Amino acid sequence: MAASGEHRLDHPVGSHPIEIPALMRRYGLHADKRLGQNFLVDIDSLHKVVEAASLDPRDRVLEIGAGLGNLTRLLATQVSYVVAVELDTRLLPPLQEVLAPFTNIKIIAGDILALDPGEFFKDEDSDTGHYLVVANIPYYITSAVMRHLLEARPQPDRMVLTIQHEVAERICAAPGDLSLLALSVQVYGKPRIMARLPAGAFYPPPKVDSAVIRVDMYAKSVIPPAQIELFFRLAKAGFSQKRKTIRNAIAGSLAYSTQSVEALLRSAGIEPSRRAETLDLEEWSRLTEEYMIMNKEASAKRL
Repeated sequence: MAASGEHRLDHPVGSHPIEIPALMRRYGLHADKRLGQNFLVDIDSLHKVVEAASLDPRDRVLEIGAGLGNLTRLLATQVSYVVAVELDTRLLPPLQEVLAPFTNIKIIAGDILALDPGEFFKDEDSDTGHYLVVANIPYYITSAVMRHLLEARPQPDRMVLTIQHEVAERICAAPGDLSLLALSVQVYGKPRIMARLPAGAFYPPPKVDSAVIRVDMYAKSVIPPAQIELFFRLAKAGFSQKRKTIRNAIAGSLAYSTQSVEALLRSAGIEPSRRAETLDLEEWSRLTEEYMIMNKEASAKRL
């Protein structure tokens, strides 16, 4: 493994995209729709992804879904070390061929959802565990991958992902149009859309455009770690029935009376007739705290 302070490798081969269709034909491969395989092939789009990450030569990067190595190679010219995770074992032989010139890349065959991202960056050269995530991830696992990374210990310092443009807009939404996914991300960091990538930038092209989204992690999550589980329980309940008021949605999902939920909401300074998507993070935080207080008081009375 390359030391964390090692300068980047200036491989000219990493600056130009691979001819993915030709490489796949040579290996008798085809993109697997079940795995959401849409390989990023446009050089301008590849550079937009890398530029969005604001990379430093000392950085260490986790790439999820290395595919055939276009983004992997470009990353390796910019940072000290890249861990490239790929689920599809069919792609490993051509991926290894493409990445052979680089000594600062480690290929991991596996499912990122079954792996501990932080474990790849714990070594004698660095005891901080600092790393970034830069990846073109399949649309169908966007929520699962983001939640997995956000809950990893240690978390990445920054995430730059190419995802469906519509989903990126939902993640970056403001109160009034929030979703459970947006809350799940914004509680840990600040998301921003850095670029829009047309469908034609990929092979094969997906049916919709993509976006490069960047999430800069907060030093501490907005909700204290001890309250995170309860926060998500309440948020899931609030968003469980979108057409209902937050009072009725929480009451129905958590089996409380509407009167007790209304009292809870009012104690948190939230109008019970509002809908979940209108609450901001500060209000969700107050609601979580009030719920904890309510439960403690109820427990004390039973004693």
